[in-house]
Amino acid sequence: MLKEFKEFAMKGNLVDIAVGFVMGAAFKEVVSSFTGGIVSPLIGLIFDADFKELRYKLDEGELNDAGEIIGEVWLEYGTFLTNVIDFIIVAFVMFMVVKAVNNMKRKEEPAPEKPSGPTEIELLQEIRDELKKN
Repeated sequence: MLKEFKEFAMKGNLVDIAVGFVMGAAFKEVVSSFTGGIVSPLIGLIFDADFKELRYKLDEGELNDAGEIIGEVWLEYGTFLTNVIDFIIVAFVMFMVVKAVNNMKRKEEPAPEKPSGPTEIELLQEIRDELKKN
């Protein structure tokens, strides 16, 4: 059973998937830092607000005995929009990678086979034989 598991785990496809998963996780971190550090501040300049802090208060909450507000409820749409931008960037890059791989696969396809039928040599031999008969 252990031998079968080792064979399964070392198959090329499974290893490729694991490498792709790790690379995807690392790429997600790069995209998140790009969105959080570059895209969000630029959008914040346009809208004159910090993009991640865009939110709407749904419930005011209550004051407790210490004078602190408890039970506030916020709709944090800025964080959601940042994650949507992250997703769009990752999806676009993955689309480009898959497109490049598909283009490479097309180039690796073997050349089409020669059409079946007599070759030039065979045709010339037939013509010679017909001429000899006459």
